[in-house]
Amino acid sequence: MATLLHLDSAVFPQGSASRDVTAAFVEAWREQHPDGTVVHRDLAADPLPHLDAGATAAGADDPLRRELADELAAADAVLIGAPMYNFTIPSTLKAWLDQVIIVGHNAGPDSPVAGTPVTVVASRGGSYAPGTPREDFEFVQNYLEKVFAGMFSTEVDFIVPELTLAHSQPSMAELIPLAEASRTQALEDAREKAKALATRLAS
Repeated sequence: MATLLHLDSAVFPQGSASRDVTAAFVEAWREQHPDGTVVHRDLAADPLPHLDAGATAAGADDPLRRELADELAAADAVLIGAPMYNFTIPSTLKAWLDQVIIVGHNAGPDSPVAGTPVTVVASRGGSYAPGTPREDFEFVQNYLEKVFAGMFSTEVDFIVPELTLAHSQPSMAELIPLAEASRTQALEDAREKAKALATRLAS
């Protein structure tokens, strides 16, 4: 049966848009794969250490880096909750990337994870879509697409619930309907993409 590697990085365990959407994805995935495996890492609750000189020099011989790399290689699909913090990804997710990317072992054109489908839930408080005033401030999708496609040669797909701060910021009150529509669409996309991916991997 297929294995899904699920990473969450939102700092709050409740009320997180990215966690809500990744949960919907996992629920739909489990419905298709009741006997499958979901490996979950909560990078906020159990953060990884920053990469240091010793681990860098050791590469795949470092126990933690080897564990993370093997975990990634064993996954048939990857799901990542990546909320935008200060225009980029959470530091905990960056720590995971720094630990798991091992040049000469799993990064490069012959990467053992090449072709693995990666779904990223890139939630954000405002809108950074093409044509918006802050389009140039979007460093979550741009960065993760380059990392996963460029270094691992994986397939990368995004689900983007946006305007998540509309309910808590009075200045964004008029955007609440758009925020609700974005959330609804993201949850629907998560379920549909999970079902489609599970069916594809089972065939």
